[in-house]
Formats: sequence, structure tokens, C-alpha cells
Amino acid sequence: MSDPLDRVVQWYPGHMVKAMRGIGERLALVDLAIEVVDARVAFSGANPDLARILAGKPRMLLLSRADLANPAITQEWLERYRERGLQAVAFNARSRRDCSFVRDEIVRFAAGVRGTARAMIVGIPNSGKSTALNALLGRAAARVQNRAGVTRSLQWFRLAPDVELMDTPGILVPKIPNADAQWHLALCGGVPVERYDPEEIVERFTAWAAQLGLDDVPTLAEFARKGGEFDLHNAARAYISRFNDGTFGRVSLERPPEEPK
Repeated sequence: MSDPLDRVVQWYPGHMVKAMRGIGERLALVDLAIEVVDARVAFSGANPDLARILAGKPRMLLLSRADLANPAITQEWLERYRERGLQAVAFNARSRRDCSFVRDEIVRFAAGVRGTARAMIVGIPNSGKSTALNALLGRAAARVQNRAGVTRSLQWFRLAPDVELMDTPGILVPKIPNADAQWHLALCGGVPVERYDPEEIVERFTAWAAQLGLDDVPTLAEFARKGGEFDLHNAARAYISRFNDGTFGRVSLERPPEEPK
């Protein structure tokens, strides 16, 4: 019998194909690349196709939603990136202090460019890219919704007198590599809700949490009973929403893999 999560639809609609092509065509317009990755899924939430296409540009990583992720694991990721020579910063878009720090880091990152530095912001759908951009700009400039695939066009914004940022549509890999990556991305909003069964996603998460002994994570039945919800499908959707609100604590689904010795 096949794994039930094999039924997750690989979501790579036409606008993503067009957006990936657009990024490639506009590389000549930018000096730098800033990739936004959800800190909770720092491995599955990074698109290797974007990394490949941006290989010729200096690249900075922003680990978004750091307030929802396990801080110790986030630090492990930052250290791993830095070991590989990548500049990486974790931040909470709701923290003014974090936003000010990241803004300064981006300006420093762009300091080597003569004249106005132009940076392209990329990431998978619902990685926190537009939220991060709005927080850094201090205004609601980019459209934000808690679902995948909202940004559809390329937009320019000025971050500082000599730094401009290009927002781009979120682009998922054409094929999510495995069942774990599928439920990780579904749980964190990287795949539209209509493309998966929320009960299966929650069951995967709670089984994983039980193995790790995460005491603040209830089963779906416990969550539904406490909320007075008898429809498990609706309860599962609410469960996923509560997870993304941080109700079950600061949870990272992925940590850096062990390096070969």
C-alpha cells in the first residue's frame, strides 16, 4: 500500500513557471540575492532551483518566523550556513529590533556595490517573504495573506537611499522530494490547503511530536474535544492554523543534517 501522503499534489502552476523564467531574465538587473526561508523548515523550505539560478550572485539568507522556531535549532542552522560561507540572519518580522538589525545587515551586505545596490528577494510560497519585506520597509507595501501563491508579479521597493529590493513570486520546487518534506511544507503553509488532507498532515505531525516527547502538542482528537469540534476535518484545519500561531510552542521540524566525516 502506498503512503497516503503520496497523494499530495505537486503544486507548480503556470505562474510559477513564468515567475522562474522571469527571475532568470532579470538577473542582470540585480547585484545581490536575498532568500527568505521559514526557520521551522530550513531544509525543505529552501528551493535548490533558486539557489542554482542565483549561484552567480552574492546571496544572503533570512530565516523568517524565528519567533515560531526552536531557537537552539535555528542557531544550528545559522552556524551551518556560516560554515559554508553564506551570510545568514534569523529574525521575527513582528520585532522592531529584529527588523532594524536585519535592515542594517542588508545595507552592509550591499555596501560593496557602486551606486544604488539592487537586491532580488526570493523564496518559496508563504515563506514569510512579503511579510518580511513589509516589516523591513515599515509599511504595507507588498500583498500579504496567510496562504501560498499571493505574490504574482515583480515589484521594486526602496529600502535605503542606496538599496532597492525587488519582490518576486514564491516558487516551489516542481516535485517535493519526499513524504516528510510534503507534510512539513503543508503544515507551515507552503502548499495550498486544497492540495492536501489536513487530517493526514496533523496525524503526521502529532506522531512526530510524540516521538520527540513534545508535551505541548495535543493529538487531533484532544484538540477537537477541547474545542468542542466534532468534525475532525475542520478541527485539523484549525489545528494547522493554531500551529502557525505558535499555540504549541516554538517548534522546528528540521535540523541540519549531519555532515559526512
